[in-house]
Amino acid sequence: WSIANAYGGKFNLRFDDTNPVREDVEYVNSIQQDLEWLGAIPNGGIFYGSDYFQQCYECAEKLIREGKAYVCELSREEMREYRGTDAGVPGKPSPWRDRPVEENLDLFRRMRAGEFADGSRTLRAKIDMASPNMNLRDPAIYRIVRAHHHRQGDAWCIYPLYDFAHPIQDAIEGITHSMCSLEFENHRPLYEWVIDNLHLGPFPIQREFARLNVSNTVMSKRYLRELVEKNIVDGWDDPRMPTLCGLRRRGY
Repeated sequence: WSIANAYGGKFNLRFDDTNPVREDVEYVNSIQQDLEWLGAIPNGGIFYGSDYFQQCYECAEKLIREGKAYVCELSREEMREYRGTDAGVPGKPSPWRDRPVEENLDLFRRMRAGEFADGSRTLRAKIDMASPNMNLRDPAIYRIVRAHHHRQGDAWCIYPLYDFAHPIQDAIEGITHSMCSLEFENHRPLYEWVIDNLHLGPFPIQREFARLNVSNTVMSKRYLRELVEKNIVDGWDDPRMPTLCGLRRRGY
C-alpha cells in the first residue's frame, strides 16, 4: 500500500510498512518506479509508516492510561469466537477486558520489551462488543511479531495494526482526506474512533470510492501474487500481467 498527498505543489509518497512479515524492498522500489513512470515524482519526500512507530506506541499508551485499551490473552481462534458474527450474533467481552490500567500498562511495556511469545498477547481497543460493525468489537491494535523489519531492523517486536497506525500517520503528516476503495468503508468508524479518542484534530477524514476494473482481466493482487509465486508468469513485470511494470515492459 502507498498513500500519496499532493499539497502546495509538492507530491509526497508514504509506504505502509507496519507488517514486517509482508514488507519487501522489492515492492518499495517497484512502486516508486511505477509512479515515476507515470510522471508522479515524489518531490515532497518519501516517507514510511515505520517512521512513526514511536508515535504510534505513545498513542497506544495514551489509550491505555485513559481506560480505552487493554492487553488481551485470547488466542487468535478464541478472539474470533468471542467476536460473534456479522449475522446478528453479538460478541462477548474478553476475560481480560477490565484489567486495571496499571496492569495493562505494565503488560504492554513488557510486550514491548519482548517478554512474551509471538501471538500470546494483543493490545485491543475497548470500544463495543455489541456493535453491528465487526471492526468496532474491540479490535486488536498491537500484536507481538518477532520478524526483521526492512527499515527498523530488530528494534521492535510489537507492531501496530494498519487500522490503528493509518489515521495516526495521516494526522502527523497533515493529510486532510484519505481516499480508500470501497472495501474499507466499514473500517471508517474505526479510523474516526482513533482520531477522536487520540484528539488528533478535525482532520483527517476517510472517504471511499469505487475502483475501476478492466473487463476479462484479473485485478486482484492476491491472485496476481499467486501467478508470480507459482512461476506461472515470469514476474510482476511479465508483459501479460495487468501491472504498470508489465505494461511498461509490453511497450507502452
